[in-house]
Amino acid sequence: MPFNDEKLSVNDDPLSDSDSSRISESAASLSDYECSRQSFTSDSSSKSSSPASTSPPRVVTFDEVMAAARNISNMTLAHEIAVNENFHVRQGALPENSLAGRVKHVVHQAFWDHLEAELSEDPPEYEHAIKLFEEIRETLLSFLTPGGNRLRTQIGEVLDPDLIRQQAEHNAVDIQGLASYVISTMGKLCAPVRDDDIKELKATGNIVELLRQIFHVLDLMKMDMVNFTIKSLRPHLQRQLVDYERTKFQEILEETPSALDVTKEWIKESVNEELFSLSENASSPGAGSSSRPSLSPTTVLNNSYLKLLHWDYRKKELPETLMTDGTRLQKLTERLNQLKVISCLSLITNNMVGTLIEGLPELSDRLKRISTILLEGMHKETFNLQEALNSIGLQTCVEVNKSLAERDLSTLSPEIQANLIGQLSSIAEGNPICSLIDRRIHLYMKSVLSLPSHQKCMPPMPGGLTIIQPELETLGSQYANIVNLNKQVYGPFYANILRKLLFVEEGGRTAEN
Repeated sequence: MPFNDEKLSVNDDPLSDSDSSRISESAASLSDYECSRQSFTSDSSSKSSSPASTSPPRVVTFDEVMAAARNISNMTLAHEIAVNENFHVRQGALPENSLAGRVKHVVHQAFWDHLEAELSEDPPEYEHAIKLFEEIRETLLSFLTPGGNRLRTQIGEVLDPDLIRQQAEHNAVDIQGLASYVISTMGKLCAPVRDDDIKELKATGNIVELLRQIFHVLDLMKMDMVNFTIKSLRPHLQRQLVDYERTKFQEILEETPSALDVTKEWIKESVNEELFSLSENASSPGAGSSSRPSLSPTTVLNNSYLKLLHWDYRKKELPETLMTDGTRLQKLTERLNQLKVISCLSLITNNMVGTLIEGLPELSDRLKRISTILLEGMHKETFNLQEALNSIGLQTCVEVNKSLAERDLSTLSPEIQANLIGQLSSIAEGNPICSLIDRRIHLYMKSVLSLPSHQKCMPPMPGGLTIIQPELETLGSQYANIVNLNKQVYGPFYANILRKLLFVEEGGRTAEN
């Protein structure tokens, strides 16, 4: 339709529990065999991905930058379609009362007013109406599959613009009849979700308003067709995703050799931390002497992934190899931080009044729901954690007292209530219990990464985390899916970096960059 130039926007819903399930089942973690000394002493990717180079920096042209940007865009889109089952396209709506929105409304209204004036003339002027039916014809034909020859021929004959113009010259055009045929055809081609829209079209009497609504429903059908195509492509993309992403990233690396700089620093930082830890253990009393600490490439890489659970996603740049999963990792980390606070609150409450509420799982669940609601959005900079914790403390006292009163027991004294609220509020200031819970969550996530990718059962839950066990197991599964797929795609690039960092090169030194 003329002036109908709406933008398209992508809806990226949070990762569901079933996201990447088919991929994760086939995703194998980077095994010690794959990361053995033999694999690291031979290049596993092209020269462009080598961490060290003695050649001077190459000047990157604008065309190469744009080519790399297109590859990143294509790779990101394919990755999102394959791993996010909630991914779909929708029409973008301009902000309400915005200048662009007002201009669009005025232009559209002017067009339809002009069309109504033309059709009201004596005799009517049909030229603009004919152009609209011509556009409708092309849209309907675009919905047909290659085998729909009979309907294709029928649409072409009924909505033939030359025929309609001949009828207009003799004032014999049946605009209402043409519109009725269009609505009938749309009913045959649309998804079931549009049946109510088709019924509303049939009940519309004004021909100009009817044409306007026809174009609106056609736009919705276009989005339905796009999302149906995406859904149809998803299984194919899932099967080809590893090779496709690796190939695209190699093309990006050839266009921009610095495309692995942040990834190298990310892995190098993990290597240095592991070396420092091993050196400390070696120097401790009773430790055996060793000429040089030996690191497992798999351990180094897994520890690099674990660092992402404490990543500052607002201020710190993600490794290039994880950009396609940046949003998922950020949401996962935010949810994990919320669960950590909930677990701390539960542990403190049980330590202080556990004997009074023992054997009341429904109370624990109620306190958990209250904490979850009051901690919603705690990742935002504007969130007041201290205020939320105070509210949780007050609500906890209310719920505990209510439970005690129902069993004809004495309620908490003012001193105990004040102490409980103070302990719960101290979480914002770095309570030692928070450090304990954080270490146990870290240990659990580390155990999740150590599991074989084909193993479906989760590792044992550390003590103190029972209250968040279902949520933590779900997050652990999602985290493992992301990591295992990432290892499959970028394993050769990681291997090349780790080979330079971990193994002694010719000349007896270790590459640092």
